This record gives sequence, structure tokens and C-alpha cells, in this order.
Amino acid sequence: MGDRTFRFGLTVGPGGSAEEWTALAKRAENLGFSTLLVPDAAGVQAGYGMASSVPYLAAAAAATERLRVGNFVLAAPSRTPGALAWDAAALDQLSGGRFELGLGAGRPDAHVAARLLGWDWGTPGERVRRLRQSVTEVRRIFGKALTGDEELVAFKPVQKPGPPILVAGGGDRLLAFAGQNADIVAFHQGTEEELADRVRVVREAAGDRFDDVELSYNIWVIGDVEIPAWFSQFGLDPASARDNRSLGVLNGDTATGIDVLQRRRDELGVSYITINDFALDAAGPIVEALAGR
Repeated sequence: MGDRTFRFGLTVGPGGSAEEWTALAKRAENLGFSTLLVPDAAGVQAGYGMASSVPYLAAAAAATERLRVGNFVLAAPSRTPGALAWDAAALDQLSGGRFELGLGAGRPDAHVAARLLGWDWGTPGERVRRLRQSVTEVRRIFGKALTGDEELVAFKPVQKPGPPILVAGGGDRLLAFAGQNADIVAFHQGTEEELADRVRVVREAAGDRFDDVELSYNIWVIGDVEIPAWFSQFGLDPASARDNRSLGVLNGDTATGIDVLQRRRDELGVSYITINDFALDAAGPIVEALAGR
């Protein structure tokens, strides 16, 4: 396993005024987070939804100097590959090469967003197929734009061969594809044992490129605090989130949290830790201790 250094992403739902949002982005940068990651969900469940991630990513990029920005994640079936590449290139240009494109096949309850935005929901297999097509086509568009294709001047990214692509998922077919094609693989919620099995799928599919694939999972809660019941809609079971059995909850004090993350990095290779803003205050000392190490 190659040398994997820690980096951290702050995951924040888009919302609020420009002043509030840019202040949060600057705080994340000052705390040592590598990226600000913004979900993209027009409607996850009845009564719940978020603003479009793209303008909020642009505002965060404009307000910071080092902080990278990324979607967490776009449902690939919700946009054509051309639209994905167009927005990604614009954000990469605006940020001076600090954009990361996060893609998924669509959350199980994203049928609400599909209805609101007018895109075909389809079966799980169809959505995974569209995700695979999107990754392939976006890379092709970036490649042609970078070779000087005049028709694609608006699709030319700053980063070469293009912004890193993060693929999020939990099924074996999707993870195998991610291992073969993604720059970053973000694993769904689960236990540490399930994480080990998912890493194995990615490792076997990636082959010789495994050391170049960054592995990630998301943390919602840090410390031994009460876990809101609504977190269960994101795959986190509050009842089982004890003794660091759940990936989404980092139990114990700061020293314990650091030890758990280091062990998982050393044993499984997971070095990119994304943290929900619910845990921002508790995350500070951990990020300071581990980022870049």
C-alpha cells in the first residue's frame, strides 16, 4: 500500500447568505480542511431539500485561496455528461484548479429530486450504467478540450487531465468501476468490517493503480454525544453507533479518535476523511493533529 497522508473535507449543506457561507468557507480553510464538500439534493424526502451546489461552490472558491471545493455528490443521471463537464470546467477555472467532481448513481430516496427536476429515475442498474457513461464521457470531453478543440473551449479545465473525480457508492459493481476509473472512492455508511470488505472490492478491481486511488468515508458525529434520529435517513443507525462500530460516528475523546483514524488508515488505506459540519467544533483538534501526516 502506498504512502497515504491524511486530508479532511468539511461536508456542508448549501444555504444561507453569501456572508454566512463565505465565512464558513474561510473558517474551514483556516482550520486546515483540504476541501469544502457540498451535497446536491433538490429533494431527498418530502419537506427536505437543498439549494443547487454549483453557485455555493463558486462562492466558496472565490472567498478562499487554498481550499478545494467539490460536490458530495451529484447524481450523475440528473445531468447530461456535457452539462457535468461544462459546470466542472467552469468551477475549475474559477477556483484556479481547486475543484473536485463528486458523482454517484443517486441515493435510494433521490426519486424525489428526479421528479422535481424532470429526469428519469430508472432502476438501480440503469443509474449505475449512466454513472459509468458520465465518468467516461466527462473524461473524454476534458481530454479533447485540453488538446485545443476550439468547439470545447468552455469545457477546458485548469487541472490536467481534469479535475479529480470522486465516485461514491456501496454496491460491488459500482465500487469495482470506481476502483478502475475514479481518483477518489467514497464508501457508504456501515461498520468497519463492511468497510474492509468494500476496500477489498476496490483493491481487486484497481489492480496496479490501487495505490493511486484515494479512499474516503464520511463522519457525522465526533465524541460521545446524542445522535439526532434524523441521521438515520443517511444510512447511520444511532442505536448501533457505539464503541466506534459505525463509520459515521467517531466515539471517545480526541486522542481516541486520532488513534481510530490512524489505525483505519494504516490497515485499510482510508486517508481522506470527510466530516459533516454538525461535528465541526469537535473536528478541529483532530484535523490539526492529522492533516498532511
